[in-house]
Amino acid sequence: MPVTAFVDARLLQVRSLFKWIVVVVPMALAVGSLCALFLCALDQATRSRFDHPWLIYGMPLAGFLMVLAYQRFGRGAEGGNNLIVEQIHEPGGGVPLRMAPFILVSTVLTHLVGGSAGREGTAVQLGGSIASAFGNIFRLDRADVRILLMAGIAAGFGAVFGTPIAGAIFALEVLTIGRMQYEALIPCLLAAIAGDWTCHAWGVEHTHYSIAHLAGSGEAIGFHLDALLLFKVGIAGIAFGLAARFFAEISHLMSSVFKTICPYGPFRPVIAGLILIGLVHLLGTREYLGLGVWSPNPADATIAGFFDPAHVDYWSWLWKAIFTIVTLSAGFKGGEVTPLFFIGAALGNALGGLLGAPTDLLAGLGFVALFAGATNTPLACMIMGIELFGSTHTVYIAVACFLAYLCSGHSSIYLSQRVGVPKTAAANDVPPGVSLRHVRDLNAQLLSDLVGRVRLRTITTTFQEHPTAKVFAMTRHTLALKEIGMVRVYMKPREKTPGSGGRLFGGRPLYRELVMQAKAAGIMNAVAHHTHFGYSNGGKLQDEGVEIANPDLTMCVELIAPRDQLETFCRTHGDLLRAKVIIYKHVEHWDVIVHDALAGESPIAEAVA
Repeated sequence: MPVTAFVDARLLQVRSLFKWIVVVVPMALAVGSLCALFLCALDQATRSRFDHPWLIYGMPLAGFLMVLAYQRFGRGAEGGNNLIVEQIHEPGGGVPLRMAPFILVSTVLTHLVGGSAGREGTAVQLGGSIASAFGNIFRLDRADVRILLMAGIAAGFGAVFGTPIAGAIFALEVLTIGRMQYEALIPCLLAAIAGDWTCHAWGVEHTHYSIAHLAGSGEAIGFHLDALLLFKVGIAGIAFGLAARFFAEISHLMSSVFKTICPYGPFRPVIAGLILIGLVHLLGTREYLGLGVWSPNPADATIAGFFDPAHVDYWSWLWKAIFTIVTLSAGFKGGEVTPLFFIGAALGNALGGLLGAPTDLLAGLGFVALFAGATNTPLACMIMGIELFGSTHTVYIAVACFLAYLCSGHSSIYLSQRVGVPKTAAANDVPPGVSLRHVRDLNAQLLSDLVGRVRLRTITTTFQEHPTAKVFAMTRHTLALKEIGMVRVYMKPREKTPGSGGRLFGGRPLYRELVMQAKAAGIMNAVAHHTHFGYSNGGKLQDEGVEIANPDLTMCVELIAPRDQLETFCRTHGDLLRAKVIIYKHVEHWDVIVHDALAGESPIAEAVA
C-alpha cells in the first residue's frame, strides 16, 4: 500500500473516532443522567410500596391509566424495545423522543403499585430515544443512525446495571443471532463507559453480589476445574436454557391470550392487577412483587438471598415467573431482565440443592445464564458474570451461558431479533435474516400442518374401519398461480378531483375518486394506503402531524388487476393521474383450491350411512 494511501486511511479512522466521541459522549452523558434519575425514582417507589402496603390495590387503576395514556398520547412509543431493534435493522420513522418520559414514568408507576417488572426495558428505551434525538440534531445518515441507536442501548444498559463492557457487547449481540456489527464496537464501548461513569457520578450505586464458593482460598487464584462440578453446571445450563424458552414463549402466549379475551387495551392491566392481588392473598406474601432485589422483611425471597450458601428455595423461581409474565403480558411497563435475574438465581439455588452443588455458585450462574438464553446474548452475559462475580468461575460461567443459549432454541423475549446464523446445523430450515416473530409464525404453521396430518390419518383409519360412521374429513390445499399486475399511484391526501374550484378545491378527495372509478371499471382490488413518514417525487420529507393530519404527507392508491385492464384504466383516467408517480409491477394471484382428503374437490366431505 502506498504511503499516502496508508496515511489517508489512518486520517479517516481518526476523523471517524473524533466524530463518534463528539456525538456519543454527550448522548451517553444524557442517558446516564436519566438512568440515574430513573434508578433513584425506582428506589423511592419501592420504598414507598413497602411503607404503604395499600398501594398495591391501586394496581388495576394504575395499569388502566398507563395503557390509556400510551394509546392517546404515546403515538409510536408503545413499540418499546422491539421498536428500537426494528429501527436499527431498518431505519425509518425513528424512535420518538416521547418514549423517554413515557417509559420512565410508567415503569416507576408499575413498581409503585407492585408490578413484577424490571428496569432494562426502561434503560434501553431511554438510550434509544435519546440517541435518535441526537441523530436528528447531528443530521446523521441512516448507517450512522443505526450505530448511534446501538450506542444508546449500550449506554442505558451499562448505566442501569453497572456493567459497561457487558452493555457494549449486549448492544452488538442482541440485534442478530449469530452475528455482530464490529463497526459499532468503539461507539458502543464509549457509550457504555460514559453512561456508567455518569450514573456513578450522580451518586447512584448498584447492588453487589458475591459467590462465596472458593472465595478467600488459594484455589480462587488461577485456573481451576472440578470435573464433577462442571458436569453439574452443564446440567444446570441446559435447565436454564429450557427455563428461558419457557419464559419467553409463555410470555408471548399470554400476551395473545390477553388480547383475545380483552380487545380493549386499557382493560388488560386491570384484569392482570386483579389476578396479581388475588395471588398475593392466596400465597400470603408480597415477595414476588416489584424487582425482588431487596426487601425489609428478611424472610422474603430476594436475589441477594439466593447467594446464601445455607439457604435453599425450590419454588420461588416459578412464582416469580408467573407474577412477571402476568404483569408484562397485560401491558404494564418495565423490563424482563431483573425478574430474569431473580428467576435464574432462584432456579440455580434450587438446582444446587438438588444436584449437591454449591448453591451460591449455581445462583450466580443462573443469574446470567437464564438472561443469556432469553435474549440470545451469551457473550454479553458471560462478560456480565465476570464483571459482577469476578474471574474465578469464568469457565463455569461460560459453560452455563453457552449451553443456555443453545438450549433456548430460536426464541427470545425480543421478537424483533433476527436470525443471522442458526444456532445449530440441524436448524438450517430457519431462513437467515428473518425475525424471531416470523420464526414463531413458521413454527406455528408447521405444528398446525403436523396436527392436520395426524388428524387426517386418524380420520382415514376411522373411515376404513367404520365406513358407516359420519366423518368430517380434513382437507388439503393446492395453489393455482396466475400472473397479474399491480399499480401504485402516489399523491397527497389533500388533492381533490378537478372541479369548479380547480384541482385543490374541487370535489371529493382524489384517492376516493380513484378507488370508486376502479370499482366501476371492474378492477379486482383497489385500496388507499395512508402513511406516517416519507416523501414522493423528490419532494421534502413529511411526517404525520401530532395534533392534526398533515395534508402534504405522501399516500398511495393501490390497484390490482390484469395488466391490460390496468393500462386501460390509466389511459381512461389520465386527467386524474397527470403528474403523479405511478409504479407498475408484476405480481402473482394465488387461488387456493381445496381438495377433500377422501372424495375429491369440496371443502368438507361427509360419509353418511
